[in-house]
Amino acid sequence: MNNPVTTVDDRFSEDGAGPTTWHDTRAAIESAELFCLTTVRADGQPHVTPLVAVWFSDALYFCAGAEEQKVVNLGHNDRVILTTGRNDWNAGLDIVVEGVASREVSQETLTRVAEVWTHKWDGRWQYAVGADCFHHRAGERVLEGDIFVFRVAPQKVFAFSEGTPFSQTRHQF
Repeated sequence: MNNPVTTVDDRFSEDGAGPTTWHDTRAAIESAELFCLTTVRADGQPHVTPLVAVWFSDALYFCAGAEEQKVVNLGHNDRVILTTGRNDWNAGLDIVVEGVASREVSQETLTRVAEVWTHKWDGRWQYAVGADCFHHRAGERVLEGDIFVFRVAPQKVFAFSEGTPFSQTRHQF
C-alpha cells in the first residue's frame, strides 16, 4: 500500500492543529480491540454492529457467519465503514475507515490472518482455517459452521483527534 495523501481539514480543526500522521493513525487501528462495522441493508437502511477486526498487510480483516445480517448485506452492497475510538471529549483518537469488503479465500492469507487474531488478544480468538473460511475452535475440537473472512483495504481514513488541539485528518489512498 502506498502512503496516503494526508491533509488536515481546517473547518473542523483548531487553529494551528496539524494532521495526525498515517503512522499514528495506523497504530491506533492496529491496537484497537473493537470496531463498529456499518453495512447497508437491501432496503437502504444502515446496519451497525460491533466486532473484532485485525490489521494485516495494509488492510482490516473481520469475519462473520454466513447467515449474519452483515454478510447478507455485503451480498448486495460491499461498501463498509469501520469505526473505532473512545467516548472521551478531551482525549483520544477516533478513526473512521471507508472501503470495500471483499471475501478472503486465499489459504495462505487466511492462515496468516488467523495467526494475527491469535496474538492480538489473550488467546481466546482461535480459528481453524478451512478450505476458504475459518471455523471456531473449542480446545482441540473444530466446530461446524463456516465463518467468512472479509478484507477491507482502506480507500479513505479519517482521524479525529480530541483534546488540545482538536483536529480532523483525512488519509486518502
